[in-house]
Amino acid sequence: MRFSFWIRKLWHRHGPKRRLIVVNWDTPPDHLPTKHLYVCRENGEDWSVAMRCPCGCGDTLELMLLKEAKPNWILKAEGPPTLHPSVWRQSGCGAHFWLRDGHIHWC
Repeated sequence: MRFSFWIRKLWHRHGPKRRLIVVNWDTPPDHLPTKHLYVCRENGEDWSVAMRCPCGCGDTLELMLLKEAKPNWILKAEGPPTLHPSVWRQSGCGAHFWLRDGHIHWC
């Protein structure tokens, strides 16, 4: 693996925690800062969470929170954000990681 990936991996695990920002519409903003997660909420219901891929490829990840959607994720938003289950990109960069307590943990 590239040296820069290892530096990024250490930064994600030990650097500042990701912040959770709530937006009151059903689509994420066009520009997503690297260290933020956006929860898309409409009528008091959380629809999805959006973030930039932590591998550095720059892709936007939008993960569904609705129970009816398949696949879906569970967001724990008390304190730093945690997502369950892991995020595994089946296309593109193929990143596989957990978001726990605001930090990225690579699989």
